[in-house]
Amino acid sequence: MSTSPVTLMVARRVAHGRYQELIAWLHEGEQLATDFPGYLGSGVLAPPPGDDEFQIIFRFADEATMHAWEHSASRRSWLVRGSGLFAKNSVHRVSGIDGWFGAAGQRPPRWKQAVAIWLAFFPVSLIFNFVLGPLLGQLELFPRIMISTLILTPLMVFWFIPLSTHLLAGWLHSNVPAQVSGTEPASTR
Repeated sequence: MSTSPVTLMVARRVAHGRYQELIAWLHEGEQLATDFPGYLGSGVLAPPPGDDEFQIIFRFADEATMHAWEHSASRRSWLVRGSGLFAKNSVHRVSGIDGWFGAAGQRPPRWKQAVAIWLAFFPVSLIFNFVLGPLLGQLELFPRIMISTLILTPLMVFWFIPLSTHLLAGWLHSNVPAQVSGTEPASTR
């Protein structure tokens, strides 16, 4: 079992005429996950214009905590309640930063990943240092770095890097070969 954070990405195509119900159901699933130990965060990404595939992302501290959530009675009940709301789904499980960049076989080259992370990190770090730099500059090196990383790491992991990868998705995935396997059939979720 993995001891690093694990991300579960689920894509769901909304059934015809069930848009609002699907949105409410997806948010219900996010709320449900917050009650489980090891829950680190989740999010729902709306489809781009002209598409109907929503992405829902669940992140847990490790494989064991995600496993407990995935096999819980409350999650099974939630899945049953939503079964008629979507036309098709696919599921991907990833560990570490790979979750920001898609499933195996669809990830961009590492240099593109580095650019996407840098484009998220640079402006946030610049603003952080501009606003809090004078205050933190009076501290010794260790507490200054500890405070800045305690603030910046969650901001980057849960908001700015996912935002950067979402905004750069077209560029990140240009010239990336299509995946031929790796999705689980809808009946397993």
